[in-house]
Amino acid sequence: MFVIEALFLLVNYGVVAAIVVVIALMLARLVLNYADPNPFSRPVIWLRSVTDPLVAPVRRALLGFGLGPNVAPLIVILLAILLGWLALQLASTVLNTAAGIVFCLRRGAPVALVGYLVYGALALYSLLIFIRIIFSWGMVGYSNRLMRFLVNATEPLLLPLRRMVPPLGMFDISPIVAFLIIWLFQAAVAGTLLRGWPLNFIG
Repeated sequence: MFVIEALFLLVNYGVVAAIVVVIALMLARLVLNYADPNPFSRPVIWLRSVTDPLVAPVRRALLGFGLGPNVAPLIVILLAILLGWLALQLASTVLNTAAGIVFCLRRGAPVALVGYLVYGALALYSLLIFIRIIFSWGMVGYSNRLMRFLVNATEPLLLPLRRMVPPLGMFDISPIVAFLIIWLFQAAVAGTLLRGWPLNFIG
């Protein structure tokens, strides 16, 4: 259990450090946009080469929405925080499931072991649906490998729900129904297979 907690702390510190680095780079990029320095100086060239892979896709998306590209560094900061949070949620789900499995193996509880596996799988599936929603809002296309995986993994549940639940105007509410169904199954697992057992070990 100590190893799992240490691993989560390591992931947590790594994600937070990555977010802080992105924020620092984007703030420097914002200063660069408004300071109008010599574009051929070595620091400016280095900063642009480091930040362009993050800023360029966001700038293209903003132009597609008819928005000014100057706010792209701020959007990158918000996206970095959101993606960092999603990464921590994913790590917490996987490591909590692993901790539950280790806990059950030590206690010799096969029923609870099945419960932790099912509960963790449901939590992971719910998170995949949420990430797909975020990516679709960000206009990430099916040609993206990660988006393709998310669609292929979540469509078996969302497609039948989409056929049964009519959209509200232009809004597809099938993911909300999917979240409710998954939450109901998680509550059922917690109330039967995991009654009296802890649900969260870390995070």
